[in-house]
Amino acid sequence: MRLTCLKDNLSKGLAVVSRAVATRTTLPITQNVVLATDQGRLKLSSTNLEIAISTWIGAEIQEEGSITIPARILTEFVNSLPSEAIEIEQIDAPLGLSLKCQRSQTSINGNPTEDFPPIPSVDSGVQANIDVSELKNAIAHVVFAAATEDSRPVLTGVKCDISGEKFTLAAADGFRLAVYTGKLSSPVEEDLQFVIPAKALSEISRLAGGQTEDVIFTVTPTKSQALIKLENIELVSQLIQGSFPDYNQLLPDNYENKALVTQEQFLAATKTAAIFARDGSGIIRLQSTGSGDGARLMISSRAEEIGESEGEVDATIESGSNDMKIAFNARYLSDVLEVLGQGNVILETTSPSSPGVLKAEGNDNYIHVVMPMFVQW
Repeated sequence: MRLTCLKDNLSKGLAVVSRAVATRTTLPITQNVVLATDQGRLKLSSTNLEIAISTWIGAEIQEEGSITIPARILTEFVNSLPSEAIEIEQIDAPLGLSLKCQRSQTSINGNPTEDFPPIPSVDSGVQANIDVSELKNAIAHVVFAAATEDSRPVLTGVKCDISGEKFTLAAADGFRLAVYTGKLSSPVEEDLQFVIPAKALSEISRLAGGQTEDVIFTVTPTKSQALIKLENIELVSQLIQGSFPDYNQLLPDNYENKALVTQEQFLAATKTAAIFARDGSGIIRLQSTGSGDGARLMISSRAEEIGESEGEVDATIESGSNDMKIAFNARYLSDVLEVLGQGNVILETTSPSSPGVLKAEGNDNYIHVVMPMFVQW
């Protein structure tokens, strides 16, 4: 292999694939990155056996070839070079790469690509096209609600339901549930359901940075892998097998109390209360006073040995037979308020022991359910 490419392009390409380079692994070669010539461009690939990322960059190819090189060393060296052209040539003994840039020259030992785990390919399956901004918005609204512990592996993923012209992403960790419904760029030929790791969706959102074209999902007929195509980037992820909870059954059908609060005020008061909640089992108490347009929502927390905090925000309250009383985990409440964005937030509750529902006023695309915390009132 012999080629010339720009340092900045190579550096960006390495940054893209670095997220799939294995860190702690029993297979050391997965700490490498594969460099291969491919149809007049340089292809970079990496995998940690859960996801694989490939990207293509422009290059002037003199000789075809491929090799795998330790990712960390190659990335650090390339990043240290000036923004000029790099001449890359494969060395046979010992196997490696020679890199020249202006007055810098180095050689890095590598391994044959035959020793590297094959990068999965998805050649057939159901395909769905999603507008990139719509997809990034959907991911931001649900991915934080996925479980981070592996006690129930299926909950570390996000359930994707694709049907007709719509897609739905749902994530739950046993304490909260986030459901976002969006529109596809074009209808799908057949319905599709799968569970993709939340980490893979986070990577897709990050990689889609300045993209303008649709993101294309292709899922294998066996629903074991998904290929996500971006501009000059492909990500292949293993899908999670298992039965995801029926989230439609977890959405409350009705409510007793409803509060309409400005998101900015609600979030600010929640962050203030969270300071004391850290040492008070993470508990934030919400309690309404009054009803109608002149009502208020009290937001409080306390820690036995430190102190307590109490704030209030203006609210419009629709109250049933009793005032609204409910307690939430401070982080769970802050997480959802952050993604709801500016405007009014609707909080629906039934009792202190029933789940609370949060959503943005005038937006039916997103609903968030949070389990309450049991406290003495």
